[in-house]
Amino acid sequence: MHVMILGSRGIPAIHGGFETFAEDLSLYLVEKGHEVTVYCQVEGDGPISTDTWKGVRRVLIPAKDGPRGTIAFDWKGICHSSKQTGVVLTLGYNTALFNLLYRVRGVPCVMNMDGIEWHRQKWSWSRRQWLRLNEFLGARIASHLVADHPAIKVHLSRHTNPDKITMIPYGAEVPVSIDLEQLAPYKLEPNGYYLVIARPEPENSILQMVKAYSRRTRRFPLVILGKFDADSNAYHRSVKQAASSGVHFLGAIYDHTTVSALRLYCRAYLHGHTVGGTNPSLVESLAAGNAVIAHQNKYNKWVAGSSAQYFDSEDSAAQILDRIEEDPSVLPPMQMGSRKRYLEDFTQTKVLGTYEDLLLRFVGAEAGVEAKAESKAEAAQQPKPGAATIGHRY
Repeated sequence: MHVMILGSRGIPAIHGGFETFAEDLSLYLVEKGHEVTVYCQVEGDGPISTDTWKGVRRVLIPAKDGPRGTIAFDWKGICHSSKQTGVVLTLGYNTALFNLLYRVRGVPCVMNMDGIEWHRQKWSWSRRQWLRLNEFLGARIASHLVADHPAIKVHLSRHTNPDKITMIPYGAEVPVSIDLEQLAPYKLEPNGYYLVIARPEPENSILQMVKAYSRRTRRFPLVILGKFDADSNAYHRSVKQAASSGVHFLGAIYDHTTVSALRLYCRAYLHGHTVGGTNPSLVESLAAGNAVIAHQNKYNKWVAGSSAQYFDSEDSAAQILDRIEEDPSVLPPMQMGSRKRYLEDFTQTKVLGTYEDLLLRFVGAEAGVEAKAESKAEAAQQPKPGAATIGHRY
């Protein structure tokens, strides 16, 4: 099977969840003996080029930063991949309109619809309408959809037949053998800090969590990973102004080992996301066995399960932190529950294997036509009385 992965910035992953997923899935499929091509956005000008990374073919497409550059990158990638043989996996629906080209050229396309992107507060009205339109078009144009959460499948079912949608969440690996020295540059101790890993956007409840933490002097610091620009962004500025001295802003950290260490050794993980489906960062915290304190909504509650503690306001978030500091015995059951929830639905073997099975369905559909024709030809040559039944081939 040849799988072409589009929609992320490319591999190796140095950005968000889609890049990490594209890397994990492509390496998994290569190990299983499949041919994989990942389309990668690179800086600069010039023609499209190719190279190989860990057995994965990369198609390198020069494009500028910003929305226009992303749109140009998507269009060039779709034009290139639509001339190839194989099945396309598109991550996100931001430019789903362009996927009409796959329909015209008969290339099967599976689309991971991600979250409800047009709900995000950071987008302008016109941007939201564009995303809303492309959500509808993606649901109609793609050969099949992947919803990363049961609630996302319900949402997408208003646009298309539910049988056209497969629910597959994100997965994660259990972090192991991570040196404690990774914490040294930040002067942190194991089990001695709370952790937040998120883009500083209003829908991720950063301000709410910082205010809740900063209401009183606490025994353990709150560590926040994310890129803040208080000079040009009013929301970032409000978060910084609300923070007590116990809040440590470490900036954006992309080194996987460092992030894994910070996650593995934290006292509790705070997750404030309110938009979208299964969040990869939350899944990674379950894999690390973190005690989870999450915003109370249908997305987080399905992922983190009943062992997590949930807040729906600054007051309730502060109360959870107060309770944990007053009675640390509540943490071990939360940690055990996170590990249990991870094993139920989010192991990489289960998630990536389900993707492989889904993609093979579309390759198998084409092969099935040929197999059926061959079977008919073979059957015609067999003696009918007492002849053995010729089985289907997959």
